[in-house]
Amino acid sequence: MTTDGPDRALDMTTEQRTAPPRTGVGIAADGLTQSVRGGRRVLDGISLTIQPGEVVAIIGASGAGKTTLLETLAGIRRPAAGTVTYDGATAVRAIGFVPQDDIIHRELPLERTLRYAARLRLPPAAGPDEVAARVAEVLAELRLTERAAVPVGRLSGGERKRASIAVELLDRPGVFFLDEPTSGLDPAIAVELLRVLRALADAGTTVVLTTHQSTDVDRCDRVVVLTREGRLAFVGTPAEARDFFGLPSLAEVHLRLDEETDPGTWPDRFAAYRAGTPPTPTTEVTPGRTPGRRVGRLRQWGVLTVRNAEIVARNRLTLAILIGSPLLVLGMFALLFRPGAFDPARPSPTVTVMILFWIAFGGFFFGLTYGLLQICTELPILRRERLAGVRLTPYLLGKVAVLLPLLALVDLALLGVLRGIDRLPPVGGADFAALYVTLLLSSAAALALGLLCSAAVSDAAQATLMLPMLCFPQVLFVGAILPVPAMATGGQWLSYAMSNRWAFEGLGHTAAVERLWRDGGSPLGPPLLATYGDSFSRPVWVNWLVLAGFVVLFLGATWAVLARRDARRAS
Repeated sequence: MTTDGPDRALDMTTEQRTAPPRTGVGIAADGLTQSVRGGRRVLDGISLTIQPGEVVAIIGASGAGKTTLLETLAGIRRPAAGTVTYDGATAVRAIGFVPQDDIIHRELPLERTLRYAARLRLPPAAGPDEVAARVAEVLAELRLTERAAVPVGRLSGGERKRASIAVELLDRPGVFFLDEPTSGLDPAIAVELLRVLRALADAGTTVVLTTHQSTDVDRCDRVVVLTREGRLAFVGTPAEARDFFGLPSLAEVHLRLDEETDPGTWPDRFAAYRAGTPPTPTTEVTPGRTPGRRVGRLRQWGVLTVRNAEIVARNRLTLAILIGSPLLVLGMFALLFRPGAFDPARPSPTVTVMILFWIAFGGFFFGLTYGLLQICTELPILRRERLAGVRLTPYLLGKVAVLLPLLALVDLALLGVLRGIDRLPPVGGADFAALYVTLLLSSAAALALGLLCSAAVSDAAQATLMLPMLCFPQVLFVGAILPVPAMATGGQWLSYAMSNRWAFEGLGHTAAVERLWRDGGSPLGPPLLATYGDSFSRPVWVNWLVLAGFVVLFLGATWAVLARRDARRAS
């Protein structure tokens, strides 16, 4: 990056004016402006430069726009006006961003977490040995080697913060952004973390952080001060800042800003202060490392699938729910349904309706509950990994690749046990396979619906509240309690949107309930058949096609919701 003028000269410490060329990434912001709904400006015309290898702190009162400026400099938010350039370019791949929260999966051991992250971030040519070596190197840099086998959830607060930093260090970013990295940490741990960041900067990584701790600022090369109105009050070294504001300590800078009767004068004062400083030679910039080609979709899908499987396997509570709830439902079905309802010699038409419906609803319920908490509980992790190049399609397919086989086993066990205890019609192998395909497609459609709802909400509590709202229509408008031809016109139209309807009717067609009710000798059969009309007359492949369409529709909608979240976050 090459810029001219007195502001660039002032934005440098004495050491940098005489230092040799550094590797890393320099940053230049020109006229950055951000607004929120209602038109209020969060940032107002911010212009500054950051030299390669510097540690820069952004400070200001709550609501001054510190995090907004950090995210705009990092490219996470698009500015309403103004530009950000890195080494003279408008974009650079070698960027690391660590949010304030420790956003990493807590179920996995630290070393396993970093291995998965490395396989998603390192160039496709990186083999297992290179991945392992890079993980070991980062663990050593952050003094976490002895904690490699410990699950992330059992690490201390300072160790988790360093673990979060380790994820971003895997691909050696040229510039590193951190939001409140020392927030909530013990003072000794905070000092140790600042030493780590100082070492990274000395090795050539540009470090930009937000903080509300004045002790953090004194360990930085330069400080950026924002007014409550999101305007630039000062950029310079901590010593220059104390001189400019007339303070012995920067702990009082917020009070000093608020004491001014006209806060808008601070930017003007800084402009006058900057204009009075003679220009000095600039530091030559050596562009930072440019990462290799982004990891492909197929590799991302493979890595995410394996990681999801390991997370499920290591979370005993989740695993118990995934396996235990179907077993509980199966036990209730065995107690609820009497055997022999499908006996051609003495069929029970009303019982067969209920058995087929509850089997269909069981497959729907399993799929919905499997998917409903999958995305909302890790939205912050997904946002962070999106910044690292993770695509939405491999992410979603990675979820499906882990959960659908589990559903396949659960559905097979459900049908197999019910068949073994005489709660299913005595069908042959081909018809049993057709029943299984219908139920599995029903579970897959419900899984995709669960993922869609999980992507649309913000937390697990909201997802849990959606469960009854999603289940009730699949009970009322399927056609089991009240046949579809007997519904009001609005109910008939709504029934088309119920995936469970098509599973119920597909199961009824394969079980040959029309023939059973007509020829079984039960007086309830013919009137019941007349009430249902042609509900069970369609070939089963038609129901399969509709269910498969629901799967594609819901997964596509999930992708669109997540993409919209990305766009809203950026704007």
